[in-house]
Amino acid sequence: MNHVENSFQNRAKSSPTADTARHLMFDDLEKLGRILVHTGDIAHSFVHGADDMDVICRDFSAFDPSRPLPQKGRGTLDSLRAVQDEILPLLAASIGPRYLGFVTGGTTPAALVGDWLASAIDQNATGPEGSVNAAVEEQVINWLCEIANLPVRQFDGVLTTGATVSNLLGLVAGRQWCGEKVGVDIDADGAGALPDLELFAASPHASMIKDLSITGIGRNNFTKVATHPGSEQTDTADLQAKLAASDERGKIVIASAGTVNATDFDDLNAIADLCATYGAWLHVDAAFGMFAALDERRAHLLAGLERADSVTSDAHKWLNVPYDCGIFLTRHIDVLEKSCRAFAPYLDTKAEGNMYINRGVENSRRFRALPLWVSMQAYGRDGFAGIVRSNCDQAADLAAWVKSHDKLDLLRDPILNVTMFTGIGSDDDNRALLDRINATGEVFLTPTIYGGRFGFRAAFSNWRTQNHDLVIIKQAIETVL
Repeated sequence: MNHVENSFQNRAKSSPTADTARHLMFDDLEKLGRILVHTGDIAHSFVHGADDMDVICRDFSAFDPSRPLPQKGRGTLDSLRAVQDEILPLLAASIGPRYLGFVTGGTTPAALVGDWLASAIDQNATGPEGSVNAAVEEQVINWLCEIANLPVRQFDGVLTTGATVSNLLGLVAGRQWCGEKVGVDIDADGAGALPDLELFAASPHASMIKDLSITGIGRNNFTKVATHPGSEQTDTADLQAKLAASDERGKIVIASAGTVNATDFDDLNAIADLCATYGAWLHVDAAFGMFAALDERRAHLLAGLERADSVTSDAHKWLNVPYDCGIFLTRHIDVLEKSCRAFAPYLDTKAEGNMYINRGVENSRRFRALPLWVSMQAYGRDGFAGIVRSNCDQAADLAAWVKSHDKLDLLRDPILNVTMFTGIGSDDDNRALLDRINATGEVFLTPTIYGGRFGFRAAFSNWRTQNHDLVIIKQAIETVL
């Protein structure tokens, strides 16, 4: 027994143990090495088995969520056995190579290690007081700016729970900035102090619509901008006309760098010009599209991103770190910090560094910079670039196969990593077809409506997806046509 384990044992013996539950915890602490090894074995088995698992679980009726809480605990090892028996068999293999729903990355080995360490270390990553965690987050944000070709001295930001919160920060900071331009302090006096605020968006993501509700702006309270025919890209002529016609003192334009369906990119330079002319805040939702900067064939799509006032992205998508890890970047970090400040004597610190508690919604924050830092160190820029290029090639490969198939229709040539297609039948036929495809257990696709037609989305964003997976995917679809 090493000195750490011996210390745990002595502590367990000398601590008051009248409470059985506490005694169990100290007992687990003494057995922690064994517990971690067993946990590692379980995780290792799940990760390596993901290639052969059914991609999703459709029947989890065996799990009873109404079961009451046990009065007495069983200890961690018994709980791990319960996890193996009751939960693991009913999970989706979303870390696997053929889970193509939504835009879901699968954690890399390095990111997994970083995430486990983050849990073991259990830092409350609020700021620089007594810990290097804030400096690690600062470095990660600088690296993210480098990846996206954003000038590090102009941009700063924060890691969030995901794009929903990052988009929320874009709205909150943008609204505060609009108010300050006309002498209104929304942070102090509330949104009612600036009632004349207008938002403009062509293809806002569902998370942005949700955020319009959360901020009190209202889900329906934005000006819909036209898109180019057969596209989700903002029609800049229509945007200009609507900006020119607006009498509102505050204006926010929401642009896209990689829409959720067609992965269209707005002309960010043209939109930035319009925002400069009409005094609007430019927020760019680049939840996964920001990392197109890593593919030299597609980096040009992000031209003008550096002119945005704020940018949303996600690390748990194409950077393949565990949930949850969103990214918010802005050229107006002072406005963000004013909007998100937390006041309390116990939060006061003289330590040098960024106070991330003042940059987002959370006061208590997971050390989510660590999985990113470990993964970035492990694989470097080239490693992430390889994932992006491969996934884009896989989307193009599937699209070419669909085009050649007499029972399938390609809804749109993929620009990035998403292939949209459907069957040649009616929408009802194709809903049934999607159910049959997913029921094979070999692949998981999510539905969409594009060009007025019901279709399927195959979103390639997992580092594990290889060419042989494309063969399995095509065979699975072929068997149910």
